[in-house]
Amino acid sequence: MKIKFLSFLMLLSFTGVEAQSVIGLNDCIAMGLERNFAIRVARNYEAISANNYSKGNAGYLPTVDFNSRYGGTINNSIQNLNDGSRNTTSGTHNTTAYAGIGLDLTIFDGFNVQTTYKKLEELKQIGALNTQMEVEHLIADIVAAYYDYIQQVQMLKNMKYAVSLSKERLRIDEERYLLGSNSKLQVLQSRVYLNTDSSYLSRQFETVKAAQIRLNTLMAAENLDFVFQSQDTSIQVNAGLLYEQLLQQMLQKNTSLLIASKNKNISAYDKKLIESRAYPYLNFSSGYSYTLNDYSTGTYKNQSTYGMSYGLNLGITFFDGNNQKRSLKNSTLDLKNKELLYQNLEQSVRADLLRIYHAYSNNLRLIRLEEQNLLTAAENLEIALERYKLGSLSGIELREVQKSLLDAKESLLSIEYQTKLAEVSLQLIAGQIMVYFQ
Repeated sequence: MKIKFLSFLMLLSFTGVEAQSVIGLNDCIAMGLERNFAIRVARNYEAISANNYSKGNAGYLPTVDFNSRYGGTINNSIQNLNDGSRNTTSGTHNTTAYAGIGLDLTIFDGFNVQTTYKKLEELKQIGALNTQMEVEHLIADIVAAYYDYIQQVQMLKNMKYAVSLSKERLRIDEERYLLGSNSKLQVLQSRVYLNTDSSYLSRQFETVKAAQIRLNTLMAAENLDFVFQSQDTSIQVNAGLLYEQLLQQMLQKNTSLLIASKNKNISAYDKKLIESRAYPYLNFSSGYSYTLNDYSTGTYKNQSTYGMSYGLNLGITFFDGNNQKRSLKNSTLDLKNKELLYQNLEQSVRADLLRIYHAYSNNLRLIRLEEQNLLTAAENLEIALERYKLGSLSGIELREVQKSLLDAKESLLSIEYQTKLAEVSLQLIAGQIMVYFQ
């Protein structure tokens, strides 16, 4: 992916201002995956969950602490003796220095450590799946935006053709008017049609630019006004998708279902963590310390103590106010909820797959009908233009035939794009969206 991205950047660097860059779908996806902000955020969260997956975080490894202290006291004392005398001392300064290192290790905690480690692994996998989901949706959005740009460019060409037809009609009417075989009214009407088509063309330029900016935004391009041409010039639809195959792929690879399954596993581990409270626990601790005491008065000038300590701590909780019992009931209900949520999600995804597949199949049939309509409309316009030149067809009738052709082309482009969107949605649901990035 990085090689493709660097190649794309080189293409941008060596392309002049006058010549537009030609980019393909792979170029757009590569740049989006490398630079899109949502993807970068998702990867950071994935890295956090990966960092959390460690034996130390689970409790397998011991903890080693070092601490030290230095302090002292400065005291004044007055002693009144039985014989009436008095002993007075002032500024008695005693100091204590301490340094020690300690080790604590959990030997057994009711399988809490092992369960926590497995739970952290599931969280790590969820982090990776969340990134995968962001990647899949970004690719789907880029594919949709890429083909929308192609659709709008083709519609722009359609409008340019409409303007050229209107110009030809105006030329014919002006020649007739000069020859005296046509009225000024017909010339004015043709000019109105030309102005109307030119206005539509101007608005379509704006629509094309908006589609281009949307694609640049998804790619996180530094220059959102970057001008390019698509490598593809038409919308190619994959007509070979099969429902049963998509269904099997969905059940195995759909990212949302995989995440829901991982959430079920986490709830199961949470339940085991609560159950572990009923087991006894065994901890080991050890340490080494050194203490130095300095005395300004008394028998000793100073005293030092050093040595090692160790111990085992064994315990069990017999009663905790029924909190463990309550938590266990709640975790059982939570596990059931996660199972119900998974089933609900699976049913929803199945419904989306079935609904979109029916729309996809119907759109494939509509494409064939629209292609036939376009051929018929093109033939009608050719005949109508000849009749108009001969004066056997009115201007209004020619306009209707011309509009029928433009509408047929626009309708075909629209149904092709809608079919492409359905195709992309099916591949996304089935977990096969990466087929667009090769």
